Amino acid sequence: MMKKRLLIAALAVAILFAASAVSAETLRWGSFAEPSSLDPYYHNLGPNNAIARHFFDRLIQTDKAQRHTPGLAVSWGPLNDTTWEFKLRRGVKFHDGSSFTAADVLFSVERAPNVPNSPSSFAIATRQIKEISAPDPYTVIIKTEGPYPLMPNDLSLINIMSAKAAKGKSTEDLNAGRGLIGTGPYKYVEWKRGDRIVMERNEGYWGEKALFEKVIFRPMTNGSARVAALLSGDVDMIDVVPTADIGRLKKDSKLALSQGVSNRVIYLHIDHDRDDSPHAKGPKGENPLRKWEVRAAISKAINRPAIVARVMEGVAIPAGQLLPEGFFGQNPALKPEKFDLAEAKRLLAKAGYPNGFKMTIHGPNNRYINDAKIAQAVAQMLQRVGIDMEVVTMPRNVYFSRATKREFSFILVGWGSGTGEASSPLRSLLATYDKTKGWGTANRGRFSNAKMDALLGEALRTVDDPKRSKLLQDATAIAMQQYGIIPLHYQVNTWATSNKYCIEPRSDEATVVMSMKKAGGC
Repeated sequence: MMKKRLLIAALAVAILFAASAVSAETLRWGSFAEPSSLDPYYHNLGPNNAIARHFFDRLIQTDKAQRHTPGLAVSWGPLNDTTWEFKLRRGVKFHDGSSFTAADVLFSVERAPNVPNSPSSFAIATRQIKEISAPDPYTVIIKTEGPYPLMPNDLSLINIMSAKAAKGKSTEDLNAGRGLIGTGPYKYVEWKRGDRIVMERNEGYWGEKALFEKVIFRPMTNGSARVAALLSGDVDMIDVVPTADIGRLKKDSKLALSQGVSNRVIYLHIDHDRDDSPHAKGPKGENPLRKWEVRAAISKAINRPAIVARVMEGVAIPAGQLLPEGFFGQNPALKPEKFDLAEAKRLLAKAGYPNGFKMTIHGPNNRYINDAKIAQAVAQMLQRVGIDMEVVTMPRNVYFSRATKREFSFILVGWGSGTGEASSPLRSLLATYDKTKGWGTANRGRFSNAKMDALLGEALRTVDDPKRSKLLQDATAIAMQQYGIIPLHYQVNTWATSNKYCIEPRSDEATVVMSMKKAGGC
């Protein structure tokens, strides 16, 4: 009888140990946003790109500060002004056991800009490629129309798919897991939309093995719900911690918080080109935003430090340009606009609007940190200078579709430089809209300045880094002086985990499980 009891006890201990081991190898991740698709090229959107990093590698990877590191390419460089050579990593296997070769790169570069019905295409990352070829299975040659030093930056955005698995597959197929084969640190298991994404560790990964054997991603768009799930132990990590909860969570010894400045600028986009704008009306129905004095008045009427202190609860940095300090092409001479209510009123009167005008600010209510509150704060500040403001916010899936169709006049938006340098926001947000060149793809205000375009174009052709940086700085100065957009602040992102772990913040805001380590390792 005693032996039987000892055996039962031993079995119980073994079962408990096994359960503990499984738990220790499973990460439950509560996220603020669910991807719109698992097709890595369907939508160039932060939540989509973050999930794709787990399943796919890129030729050139980026570290937490968006510096280039070898990925599926071990080396790269120009052969001449218009030719780039990429040497590929040998011995890499896809999740299905097939070998990675140059054919997969050619397939991926061809598919990336050509996904049907894409809300935000990856064409901007492949636009400069005139010709791509593979002289052997582990070499890729790319030719461009002219000198183009940013080719490595662009290719750091392209996830590499298995040509064999993905050829002929639609976005719907990939969302169902059919053909979703990469070389990344995790393999796809299932996606129950609105409930969970499950992935398992790729035991044959060529790089550093991921910490967790299994990851269960759970979309939790409500900030309070994410915090409650973390506190109750239902999840092990949450991203985008609500600013109102940061102080309380920092005091909890069972948790660990990580914070990092991102390169995402929160800004206001303005209708520059239409005489008759739908939601900005002067006394005669004209669009007041076309006048420089009005745009300057709006910027000076906004108290950025107050927004940071009161709306963002100190967890943000006032912005005066497209990128924060430390990023390539950032202009050190540009500072955040000073709050000056009297000057704002003077400029409005000079523009012919001493009694203001009517305007609506539109924005999302579930995309950026405190986005709806920011829109409200901006409206209240503009109301003080006599602009009759209305605030309309809506879910991001509705908002961005309508904003892209230019249904609005004055909008709250955010932009993070995927390449970590200034040409990304300049080319997308402020360059004169030109579909054939791939410029102005997110220029919803249709700002246009020929001198700024010329400087940007020269920068994109300049191989010398210091010269290119100066050109980008000068282009940025023109765009800011003309109020092409009105920057408000840079986001500071906060993650919270069980105290068993820590996470290294990334400047691109991506939450990737590979950035998580055991406590003390960050």
